[in-house]
Amino acid sequence: MQRFLIVTGLVLLIAGLAWPWLSKLPLGRLPGDIHIVREGFSFHFPVVTSIVVSVLVSLLLWIFRR
Repeated sequence: MQRFLIVTGLVLLIAGLAWPWLSKLPLGRLPGDIHIVREGFSFHFPVVTSIVVSVLVSLLLWIFRR
């Protein structure tokens, strides 16, 4: 548990420091993401972005567990 918390903290720290560059990535605006705009209503559901993030996190966890 200690190692997990340390790694999670380091990942969050690195992501926070790299945010100016990470915010320019097209995550959340990928083809397949659902975005509906109507008068007085806006709905956004990042389907493909969620799948991509899930695959990346699964891959990272698989690498760290080896």
